[in-house]
Amino acid sequence: MNHKKVPAVELEAKDLPAHCPNPAMPLWSSHPRVFLDFGHDGLAKCPYCGTEYMLKPGTVVSHH
Repeated sequence: MNHKKVPAVELEAKDLPAHCPNPAMPLWSSHPRVFLDFGHDGLAKCPYCGTEYMLKPGTVVSHH
């Protein structure tokens, strides 16, 4: 089977807190909403569907 690599969804600070499924995903492919934790490398992966998310370079994540 040939698996296509889908590019990561790029997010900015205004998109945080990030969650999956995101608003651009079709309703038929929905799963329970899960909030994403970004590592120090600015990457996160949805545990349900495997969608990868990355923070745009220079994005500052504020912690409360």
